[in-house]
Amino acid sequence: MIGSTPGHGAHADGALPRILFFNVNGSGMGHLNRCLAYARRLRGRARPFFFSLASAIEIIQEMGFEADYFVSHYWSESSTFAWNSELAIRFGLMLERVRPDAVVFDGTWPFKGFLTACETYGSPALVWSNRGLLKSDTKAVPVDEAEFDLVIQPGELGAAEARSNLEGGGTRLTVPPVCLLEDDELMDRAAARQALGLPQDGRFVLFSLGPGNLKDVAGIGHGLIDAFEAAGFQVVWARAPISVRDVELPAGVLPLSVYPLARYLRAFDVFVGAAGYNTCCELVQSRVPALLVPNAQLVDDQVRRARMVADVMPAVVSACESGQERKAAVDALLGMLCDEPAQQAVVPMNGASLAAEAIMAVVADRRRAH
Repeated sequence: MIGSTPGHGAHADGALPRILFFNVNGSGMGHLNRCLAYARRLRGRARPFFFSLASAIEIIQEMGFEADYFVSHYWSESSTFAWNSELAIRFGLMLERVRPDAVVFDGTWPFKGFLTACETYGSPALVWSNRGLLKSDTKAVPVDEAEFDLVIQPGELGAAEARSNLEGGGTRLTVPPVCLLEDDELMDRAAARQALGLPQDGRFVLFSLGPGNLKDVAGIGHGLIDAFEAAGFQVVWARAPISVRDVELPAGVLPLSVYPLARYLRAFDVFVGAAGYNTCCELVQSRVPALLVPNAQLVDDQVRRARMVADVMPAVVSACESGQERKAAVDALLGMLCDEPAQQAVVPMNGASLAAEAIMAVVADRRRAH
């Protein structure tokens, strides 16, 4: 809604609309993943571009999208004012070059530099993708949703499509969980093991405790590795694309660097990881039994999200801080593997497609208005 007068977004008749995605750099890959999920559903109907604060820009390019990188304020030595001032200039140049029909920001806090650049440019349509499930004590974001034409809330497990009106005339849209891949893009067990070079027999556990950028995952990880090895599992450790400090792995643990990880999840008998948004959605999509270790240092309520997963599929939720907690959690998960498979609830996971449709609708409305 900022700068609602048309900027420079007009293109030749018949040209695909241009959608510019701005993803922040969080503790994991969530913001980038969601933007890529939307962009993949727009392929053929729009031309997506990326302005990324996440360093894994090669992932965007490998998926066939043009991208530019700007260092996150987390890693910049500049003051907040200086960083936002430079961001306004850099993103403004990106707006002038791409001439987008819509700008989609994914993050919890739209930056001042981002909003300034959009206002100066006159962005034809402004979209905010803002994941919810924040803890009750989280600081309120001093940004008015009414400044946006569309606010998308990627829903948690069990969320249904819902719309409401914003004061500025825009729309708030809640969608079911957003997944990067469609169900038919996930490999089955045999194909995934072959692709990863793993033998078809044997028991494998995948560890994906996050990049360790905001939390030291080594202590918990090493304790759980010992427990699963003692139970006869081969441990595989996923290294996150944006990790800045890799965990030193014990001998015998296999490192794994693939993206998107969701494509290969069914290669594993069990999964061990944090309860981030991406992880939980992809686990329910793939139905791999899991031990979820919520990260209490983040603003989203990972404990609550992990319990949602445990309500619809075999999963154990534990902080795993002590040796006793780790043993109890592993024993509980292994016990689930011996149980008769229960009828699992059907959970809608089509949030990315619904969000993409809404983005296209906003673009169409703006084009008709001008």
